[in-house]
Amino acid sequence: MASSDTVEQARRAAVIAELEAVGIDGGVFHTMAAAGQLIDIVCETPKCYCPQGREFFPKPPIPDSDWDPTIDHYPILRSNGGHKDPWNVRLAHKLCNREDYSWRARITEMIKEGLSLEQMAEELNRTGVQRPQGSGPWSAESVRRAFVS
Repeated sequence: MASSDTVEQARRAAVIAELEAVGIDGGVFHTMAAAGQLIDIVCETPKCYCPQGREFFPKPPIPDSDWDPTIDHYPILRSNGGHKDPWNVRLAHKLCNREDYSWRARITEMIKEGLSLEQMAEELNRTGVQRPQGSGPWSAESVRRAFVS
């Protein structure tokens, strides 16, 4: 019977092989997988927009595809000085990362402008921004929940 260390090393190697299959040939995700800090190859953004699900990434990767894997800097966004550190990245589809950044940036600007959560919800609904969690219109509660997710 295989030892638990052998099983764990095989699991880590399988995650690395899956990363390579979707076009990630090195970098922080390999480091995380080798350290046992990355378990599944899934889109980790709060809302995944991929019609084929969080687990889908094209194999082999399709250049400039919305569903190719990318680094999502979180919790400290790259635009706020975030780096590619294991504690500050999550795996995402390119489109999901763009959408996540888009609504986070809009909410951040509205906070800086002094708008209330209710005013932010009204603006997000007026401009047709999709909610990252759940469905239906934005509310004060959903703006706050999304922003801190």
